[in-house]
Amino acid sequence: MKKTWYFPLVLLVTACLNYYAFSQQPDPPGQPSEGQAPVYEAYLFAHMMHGDYGRLYYSVSLDGLQWQQLNYGERINNEYRGHPDIAKGHDGRYYIAGNQSDAAPDINIWVSDDLITWTHYSDYTPELNKTPGYEHALQRIGAPKIFYDEDSGDYYLTWHTHHLHGTPQDAERYWASQRTLYATSKDLKTFSETPKRLFEWEWGTIDVIIRKIKGTYYAIIKDEVYPTLEWVTGKTIRISSAGSPAGPYSYPGSPISPNFHEAPMLIPSPDGSVWYMYYEQYPGVSYGLSVARNLDGPWYKVSGYTFHSTWDKYHMPPAVRHGCMITITKQEYDRLVQHFGIMKEPGE
Repeated sequence: MKKTWYFPLVLLVTACLNYYAFSQQPDPPGQPSEGQAPVYEAYLFAHMMHGDYGRLYYSVSLDGLQWQQLNYGERINNEYRGHPDIAKGHDGRYYIAGNQSDAAPDINIWVSDDLITWTHYSDYTPELNKTPGYEHALQRIGAPKIFYDEDSGDYYLTWHTHHLHGTPQDAERYWASQRTLYATSKDLKTFSETPKRLFEWEWGTIDVIIRKIKGTYYAIIKDEVYPTLEWVTGKTIRISSAGSPAGPYSYPGSPISPNFHEAPMLIPSPDGSVWYMYYEQYPGVSYGLSVARNLDGPWYKVSGYTFHSTWDKYHMPPAVRHGCMITITKQEYDRLVQHFGIMKEPGE
């Protein structure tokens, strides 16, 4: 009689192969049910590219999960430089902040009626060393961003500035010394007299975005301390909250992302029931996505960048780097696609 001890093993291996070949993992929540109209019709991702850092590119999505690049992979605007961040302003127009380089002394503001044509609007040169409680600030303006507070009619222009140079023995002290500063404006032409610090804690923060949700202001930050056993939250995305866009902000909560991720971007899901938080594993390695019902959490990470079609629940164009995501109307989406053309993935 032949030995059949290996039959159970064969059956187990076959079952595993069938599972991975044919099983469908659950999709992220937040998509409209069949026949339901979306609350948020479309999305724009304004970003830079690996190999062309600090320049302006577009990708779009109808569901906040599957993204396609516009303009056939070419720049949207050849003059703009910076970490793109777009806000819809008091007059219904779109404003974007940038700077020629982190060492440049000024922040540049651009404006657009249609997200297609951007025109230079104004410049702001902060006197960094006059910041109260931060007079030792050094000349560096990192990743300027705009938040428009509809309640007060104020714009909040934020960026990060360091106060220590890195050394060959301690390059990370430059990053740990970053502090988030801000100035306010009613029209993005004239600004408050001196910058102020946004947070009171004494550790590095960069890439801050402010969002208001149901009466609460949230500052979504990158914790810029290097991770160690003594500081396990280092280089992660965290959230703080306040009753005013100027704070005071609560001490940030637990990490939403793994370590070594930055540049958070927040959008509501199409049906408005959950939040999608994107963040980049730098430099240009991949994107992560986490989901929560509200910004206080809990958050969980969505499967992506596995290169298994049934596991990947979101898709980004190759080589995209960080920027910002905003909701747009289907009409705006159609106009952008018609003007720039949409880039299909191989095989589409």
